[in-house]
Amino acid sequence: MLAYEVWVYEPEYPLNLDATLSCGQLFRWKKQEDTWEGVVDGKLITLRQDGGKLYFTGCSEEFLISYLHLDCAHDDIVSGFSCDSYITDAVCRIGGLRIVRQDPWECLISYLCAQNANIPFITRMIENLCRAAGKPITAPDGTIRYAFPTPDALCALTLEEKRGCSLGYRAPYIHKTAAAIAADPGWADHIRKMSFEEARRALMAYPGIGPKVADCVLLFGFQKYESFPVDVWMRMIMHRLYGVGDPEKSLTTAEYERIRRFAQEHFGPYAGYAQEYLFAIRESYSDGKF
Repeated sequence: MLAYEVWVYEPEYPLNLDATLSCGQLFRWKKQEDTWEGVVDGKLITLRQDGGKLYFTGCSEEFLISYLHLDCAHDDIVSGFSCDSYITDAVCRIGGLRIVRQDPWECLISYLCAQNANIPFITRMIENLCRAAGKPITAPDGTIRYAFPTPDALCALTLEEKRGCSLGYRAPYIHKTAAAIAADPGWADHIRKMSFEEARRALMAYPGIGPKVADCVLLFGFQKYESFPVDVWMRMIMHRLYGVGDPEKSLTTAEYERIRRFAQEHFGPYAGYAQEYLFAIRESYSDGKF
């Protein structure tokens, strides 16, 4: 039986663990019954929430608070983007959703995999890469999990070995990007110091990274919370609620820019949080309940 540690959080630091780990920002967390299991930073971590308590194994409390962005009061975040009745309603429904602080390298490769793929397929591609090049981790029950491969380890796989991970057309992009990052260990520090638009251009210089992937990596991997990724769901939501964009037409670069710039101006410095809250209740828009 696992020996859990427990963190009791104060009312100003609420957490909705299920919403946080299931809203599409992460691909290596799985839930069985009431417990989440994930591999993060080379560690096998389990999490279970019960009221105002968070039970955990495999990491320190300090790591968990940073990883789940629990070092920032919820009201401070919400006040940065809650500017209309739609987003206020979303917060009321699922308050406590947090944008996780992901490792930039893992986030970058994960979102290269995520292009034109559903979550089960994305998860499978990432797990294939981890089995092929990641360090094995023995779980308490004796089963094996795998850490996310380092840039050098992923770079060491041949292009054909990467193709064997079911990456499809993404394989050459991941192959070239892994090589570029393995040759530049300070890449993440350089990007983190850049302004948002500079960082966005720097990411899009890597093979296969377009506007949406860059915006996802900036939001989830670099904590640039003004980032506002636009997918088919967000395009529909922004059109329906704010009259921006036209979902009946193809999503051109100009259309993408119009939507994300409107969102950044409307929602402000935490536009990415607004995006996650709206995305988390996306089913409400399709069934007419919103």
